[in-house]
Amino acid sequence: MGTDAALSDDRLLSEIHAAAKGVRAELERLTDESVSHPSELPGWTRGHVLAHVQGICSAMARQLEYARRGEKVELYDGGYEGRNRAIEDGAGATADEHRERVGAAIDVAVGGFGGLEPEDWDRPITYRNGVVRDGGFALWRELVIHHTDLGTGCTQQEWSEGFCRHLIVFLEPRVPAAYTLVLRPDRGEEIRLGSGGDEVLVGGRLQDLAAWLAGRATGHGAVRAEHGGAAVPLPEIGPWPSGVPAV
Repeated sequence: MGTDAALSDDRLLSEIHAAAKGVRAELERLTDESVSHPSELPGWTRGHVLAHVQGICSAMARQLEYARRGEKVELYDGGYEGRNRAIEDGAGATADEHRERVGAAIDVAVGGFGGLEPEDWDRPITYRNGVVRDGGFALWRELVIHHTDLGTGCTQQEWSEGFCRHLIVFLEPRVPAAYTLVLRPDRGEEIRLGSGGDEVLVGGRLQDLAAWLAGRATGHGAVRAEHGGAAVPLPEIGPWPSGVPAV
């Protein structure tokens, strides 16, 4: 799937700034004790999530740096193994260290996108064999979703309608080939995903539908499936969209 053509580059930049502001606010509230608490991601503490946010911000800043001089570079310094190693090494940092490291990485990444010229958004990058704009959408998704993953009170219910609809379209590749999913949010237009012959209706709040597709927890009964007019279990969804490992 392509990126959301309805969202202008200026609007995307505004959304990135807003998402970054939310993560920075959480950084200011964290203590050494709370950083070590479990996050919403199995097996990860909040420190792991923060180290990952630092890593993806640095990775996207690196993509921009090379793109603006007409070059491409792998997403992470050291590849995917380097990504994982940096998360494990950085997870145990103190709250002050996370504030400094993650805050600096966010500033560099957001500042990099803010300094783009109009033509720079279409420069090629390695990430998903796309362009700089794809990296901008990825940074937006990562900041919003991982803010929620920290488990400090922000949930998907705070995700905007625009973000949810963008995320749902991005995650369409997770729909198994046999299915067409008809997402029916409590408000707004339905969304059809996939092209399989087995049609399943999935209903709930738009935010919960987006969270479910993103593999995040939702409340009991918040997302409901029907097939042929009868209630059925939610279908199993596939892995995060392929192309390169998920950021």
